[in-house]
Amino acid sequence: MGKRFLPLLLTIVLVWGGLVVGLSAAAAEAAPHSAYDEKIVARFDSGRALDHIRHLSVDIGPRVTGTDAEKESSRYIQQLLKRYGYEVEIQEFDIPDRLEGSLTVDLEGERELPIRIATGSSPTEEEGLSTGVVDAGLGGKDDFSADVAGKIALIQRGEYTFVEKARNAEEAGAVGVIIYDNVDALVPPSPSLGGEEISIPVVAVTKENGEAMLTAMESDEVIVKLVIQAHTNQTSQNVIAVKKPKGKEKKDADIVYVTAHYDSVPYSPGANDNASGTGVMLELARIMKGLPTDKEVRFVAFGAEEIGLLGSRHYVGQLSPDEIERSIANFNMDMVGTKWEQATQLYLNVVDGEPNTVTEFAFAAAERLGNDSVVLYQRGSSDHVAFYEAGIDAANFIRREPGTANLEPWYHTPEDTFDKIDRNRLQEAGELVGAAVYDLARKQIPHGKKKSPQPVSESQLHEEHEHEVTR
Repeated sequence: MGKRFLPLLLTIVLVWGGLVVGLSAAAAEAAPHSAYDEKIVARFDSGRALDHIRHLSVDIGPRVTGTDAEKESSRYIQQLLKRYGYEVEIQEFDIPDRLEGSLTVDLEGERELPIRIATGSSPTEEEGLSTGVVDAGLGGKDDFSADVAGKIALIQRGEYTFVEKARNAEEAGAVGVIIYDNVDALVPPSPSLGGEEISIPVVAVTKENGEAMLTAMESDEVIVKLVIQAHTNQTSQNVIAVKKPKGKEKKDADIVYVTAHYDSVPYSPGANDNASGTGVMLELARIMKGLPTDKEVRFVAFGAEEIGLLGSRHYVGQLSPDEIERSIANFNMDMVGTKWEQATQLYLNVVDGEPNTVTEFAFAAAERLGNDSVVLYQRGSSDHVAFYEAGIDAANFIRREPGTANLEPWYHTPEDTFDKIDRNRLQEAGELVGAAVYDLARKQIPHGKKKSPQPVSESQLHEEHEHEVTR
């Protein structure tokens, strides 16, 4: 579709990391709901979306790619979509081999600490390592005493690279490395070994947990159990439901996509990231099932987003040339329900920062609904990237702090919990995206020459989400 000038008053603000275009309050109040908008607004039930978020984040919990929990989540989504009357496809795909593990420490009671495993680290034997921990300072060559032989070296982050610390520990005879952060954070740092491989396991923990071990070592030996196993031949899956157009052969219809990823990072219940987007998508699938549309609407829940957008890239990669040609818009939702007070705006992230079909219909819906929270922003870092790469207009809907790229403080942490979801913001996202999708899907709208597939630079892909580094 060719771009059209929007009948909106726009406020342009230059911010770090991209161009933001905001809808003014005056324009947002200018137009009433259409009768078609009311079909969405009257039916969308944020309470149902909350139920889905609760089940995914509380009943199931962390939904790490390739795990039983991720598969349980996909079955839940599949069952719901079938209940709504859709024929549902499960699209399975392979994921790269990777390491998973645990670190258990007795600190006035045995407890498991959150860890991150260095890429290039070695796995342990199946039974793991159960041994003492020795303080090795910053991990320089002179920081290792003879006591570290056969033990695990506890090293503070800083001064030396992760690989230098690990090499020095290896040469000193340590059987493992625990690197603790040098700044306060809710999650451990992501240790990078710069593409090298180390013959011993290397993990990272938070500053708080590293210092707790140091304190305990002042009065007694600290014994830990470190288990790191290689996981091979794992799979993830996308869940796909298709709403066929009324009175038109499926093969001839344009395609509109409503998408969200349902996996989460390790240790995180993923209530906002991204049970929130999944919950809204499921509720839109429910209310739109019986609404007549001129276009085909596909609801897709992606797996394996957190390890590099694998689910969406696999899905788009499997589309035929005809399907690509008929694909006109991807509305992708990621982190739309945060209760964080500063996240007062709903950003429409577009990889190239340019208005497109999705943003055009979203801004038009925002004007009709009196919603002045919507802004256009240049950003990748979610599943809309895969559609953009294929030349399909796409945008990611996400809550942020105005004028910044800031996400909620509990992003990718164990604190991303159900109690931090805002029902009103779920309702707002559902009404906006639903009104925009229905407006686009129900109309006979000629569209111009499609964009050519767009290459995306490594800096764009790695700009924000930590899953791009490993999001």
